[in-house]
Amino acid sequence: MSARTRRLTTAQALVRFLSAQYTERDGVRRRLIAGTWGIFGHGNVAGVGQALVEYADVMPFHQGRNEQSMVHAAVGYARQLNRLSAQAVTTSIGPGATNLVTGAALATINRLPVLLLPGDYFASHSADPLLQQLEHPVEADVSVNDTLRPVSRYFDRITRPEALIPSALQAMRVLADPAETGAVTLALPQDVQAEAYDWPEEFFAERVWTVRRPAPDPVELAAAVEAIRSAERPLIVAGGGVHHSEAEAALRAFVEATGIPVASTQAGKGSLRHDHPADLGGIGHTGTAPADELARTADLVIGVGTRYTDFTTASGTLFQHPDVRFLNLNITGFDAHKLAARTLVCDARTGLDLLREALTGHRVSEEYVAGYRAGKARWDEVVEAAYRAGDDSAVPTQTQVLGALDAVVGEDDVVINAAGSLPGDLHKLWRSRGPRQYHLEYGYSCMGYEIPAGIGVQQAAPGAPVWALVGDGTYLMMPTEIVTAVQEGLPLNIVLIQNHGYASIGGLSESVGGERFGTAYRFRAADGTFTGAPLPVDLAANAASLGMEVLRAKTVGELREALAAARASTRPTCVYVETDPAPTAPPAEAWWDVPVAETASREAAVEARERYDHQVAGRRRHL
Repeated sequence: MSARTRRLTTAQALVRFLSAQYTERDGVRRRLIAGTWGIFGHGNVAGVGQALVEYADVMPFHQGRNEQSMVHAAVGYARQLNRLSAQAVTTSIGPGATNLVTGAALATINRLPVLLLPGDYFASHSADPLLQQLEHPVEADVSVNDTLRPVSRYFDRITRPEALIPSALQAMRVLADPAETGAVTLALPQDVQAEAYDWPEEFFAERVWTVRRPAPDPVELAAAVEAIRSAERPLIVAGGGVHHSEAEAALRAFVEATGIPVASTQAGKGSLRHDHPADLGGIGHTGTAPADELARTADLVIGVGTRYTDFTTASGTLFQHPDVRFLNLNITGFDAHKLAARTLVCDARTGLDLLREALTGHRVSEEYVAGYRAGKARWDEVVEAAYRAGDDSAVPTQTQVLGALDAVVGEDDVVINAAGSLPGDLHKLWRSRGPRQYHLEYGYSCMGYEIPAGIGVQQAAPGAPVWALVGDGTYLMMPTEIVTAVQEGLPLNIVLIQNHGYASIGGLSESVGGERFGTAYRFRAADGTFTGAPLPVDLAANAASLGMEVLRAKTVGELREALAAARASTRPTCVYVETDPAPTAPPAEAWWDVPVAETASREAAVEARERYDHQVAGRRRHL
């Protein structure tokens, strides 16, 4: 071997390369790939698996139980660290690889970085077909990994060792670019993983990827300033980009200088503290009354780092001012142009600082400020009443569960959720104390995300109390990473809410004429109907069998004690509570479009269609 090359297998070279990659923003440097999750099979055990053993001193390894869960854990890790550090996930071929697809979609939709390293068929086709190989009759180069193409921001199949060099560099570029990031897939044929090559030493040199803070175009900035100065009732919609940019302080300074209020998406909640006088809470279908009331009368909507999903816009029915216009500050032109907006394509923190400087001396009217502050005060009373309803001896409602947790957490706690009825209740009611406290995955709203994501968050913030809030439906989807939390000694807290069915979809089913069909966990009778008796399933015992300390709470008082004990615990702890299934959170303040059968014989569906036709008539195209 010459002084300028190093002979390694492709997998060894990849692991060594990954260990030398860094990001840097604002003078702070982090490992870009901080560790690798893996489940080994014949597609990666002799390649990537051997390489991880070879370089265990520079590449931490985490053992998972489910491939999808490993991606969720890596996504939770990346989000907690504002996308400045990520993790890799390696799998075998076949089901190990296809299990990555859901996690990859979640990462890409949420604009969060994760590196996927699935095994693949033999590039040489010397052994063909392999165990678990998909055979395509007319495209011999297709494998199951091609299912990852549409959900990846970058994809390549490394069919020769030397092809890794440009592809690995492109992969790092995408992962570190806040405008492009998401899931990145490098499919690794088994024989190529183990093949040796003389690699240039420069490939393994320490490399720093600068995470940009691009400034806006001066023409766009001037137009944005004029739009804000001309508006009488402007409203900021804060999205996840505020957090990713670490722009919370810049947003606060902008708001305090201009008086413009803030409503937040699920990803943007916590951009302002809940007790800031300009924070109106969540917006859209699961939003608060003051936020949605203001959205209906806003003449300028300033989106900061948001994708404007249907929940945010109430399926196009929320922003009803006849002359409403949009100004979107976003690091990607793709998102900035939504709703025919004026665009400010830039980093959120940079853009907000420049807007504040250019708007020196400009404030909205005191009448406007007094109006939204009064609405906020009324909503604060609604939240307090919902949290404190009932007595300590009562069976808790889901709202009271949130109230009990609210009384326990501090500023450093992280609350994680993704699916079911909890996202709506949390968006309306949760009082975020810090920028990292509210962790809702609502881009993909993936059942099963919470527990593995909690592990990733705990890895990224080892001193923070982490709470994964799960219903029984979500728990049954993917509880297996509890074993990983136990194995890694992570004091993850799970709040397991048992209401014997898919509560969220049950309510939705009823509202659209589906009569809650197939949404409850009940015994099936001989005639095919479902009886009223719940299934004799003990999820608390299941969590205990996987290694968790389990605290059962039957009343509001017992729940408060259990949550306090869990927060003080140094081992993985589950607080299990059966709740009163009656909905107690405030109803939706805005519509959400779920199409209803246009023709039906059942009365429930006919009535639901009449309501649907009335609501859909309010939809607008913002052009």
